[in-house]
Amino acid sequence: MPFFSIIIVSWNALHHLKTYFPSVAATEYPHYEIILADNASTDGSKQWIRDNYPDVKIAEFDKNYGYCGGNNRAVPHAKGDVLIFLNNDVRVEPDWLDELAACFQKNDDIAAVQPKMLWDEDPSYFEYAGAAGGFLDTFGYPFCRGRIFDTLEKDQGQYDDESDIFWASGAALAVRKELFEEIGPFDEDFEFHMEEIDLCWRLWNMGYRVRYCPESTVYHLGGGSLPMDSPRKLYYNYRNNLRMIWKNSSARSITRQFIGRYFLDIAAAFKTLSDGDLESLKAIYRAHRDFWKGFHNTYQKRRLLQKQREIEENPAVMLKKTIVWEYFIKGKQNIQRNI
Repeated sequence: MPFFSIIIVSWNALHHLKTYFPSVAATEYPHYEIILADNASTDGSKQWIRDNYPDVKIAEFDKNYGYCGGNNRAVPHAKGDVLIFLNNDVRVEPDWLDELAACFQKNDDIAAVQPKMLWDEDPSYFEYAGAAGGFLDTFGYPFCRGRIFDTLEKDQGQYDDESDIFWASGAALAVRKELFEEIGPFDEDFEFHMEEIDLCWRLWNMGYRVRYCPESTVYHLGGGSLPMDSPRKLYYNYRNNLRMIWKNSSARSITRQFIGRYFLDIAAAFKTLSDGDLESLKAIYRAHRDFWKGFHNTYQKRRLLQKQREIEENPAVMLKKTIVWEYFIKGKQNIQRNI
C-alpha cells in the first residue's frame, strides 16, 4: 500500500488550521505523514501545531512563497510514495486515503488522483475548485464535472463513476512523488492558479493518466487565498491560461487553440468594458501585457516540454467543443446531460 505525504501549505491561516487540520490528523489510513509547509507565518501557526500535533513535520520557510513555491520546497521533506497537496481549508473523511490508495494500485500509468470535492459550507453541492474532476475545452477554458463557470450542481450521485479527468484540483491533488520530481515541479512563474492544470497536462503529454476517485470525499471551503471576484484572481487566470496553452498544446493544435483563446479574451475585455467593470478590464489588460513580457521564458519551456512529450495530439479527455458557446449561447449548464 502506498505511503502518503500530505503537504499543507499555510501562511497566517491559524483560523483555518484550527478548523480543518483536526480532520486530517484523524485520518485512519495506517501509512501517511503530514507536513506543514509554513510560508513564514507570524500568527502562531507553527507553535499551535507543535503544541497539539507534535508528530507533524514542519517545513519552515523564510518568506511567503505562495502555493507553488511552498509546495515545491516541502517536497524534499516528504518520504512518501505519493504526495498529497492539500489546502489548509479542506476537511476530510477518516477513510479518505483508503480509496485513493486503491486507485493508485490499479494501474501504474495512473499518475495523479483527485477525490470528490464538495463545498464545506453546503455539502449537498459540489465545490468550485475541483468538484468531480477538471477538464479543458477546445480553447483551454477549465471547467469541472459539477461546475461550469459559476454554476454549481448538487451532488445527486451523477458523478459517482471513477473516470479519467484532464486535471485534478490543487486543493486536494494526489500525485506519485517520482513523477512529480521527474515532470514537475509546479511552475513557479504561475504564482497562483492553474499550476495544477499545467502539471496534469504535462503528465498526460508524457503518457500518464489523471483519475477521479468518487469513493474518497473531501470538503473544501474555497476562496481562502483570493476571493472569487477578485481582479487579482482574474489576472492570474487569464495570464496563466495563455502560458499553459503555449507550453503544453500539441504542435497541430497550438495555433488554433492559442488564437481562439486570445480572441475570446479580447471579447471578454469588451464585455467588462460595456458593463463598466474597469477593474476587471485592467486585470485582463495586465494579464496579456505580462504574458508577452514573459513570452521568451514560456517559449523556452515549450521547446523543452515538446521534446519530452510521448503523445502527439492533445489528450483525448480534452473537450472538442467550446464551453463558452455551450454555456453562454446555448444555455447548457450541466455537463453530464447536455455537453
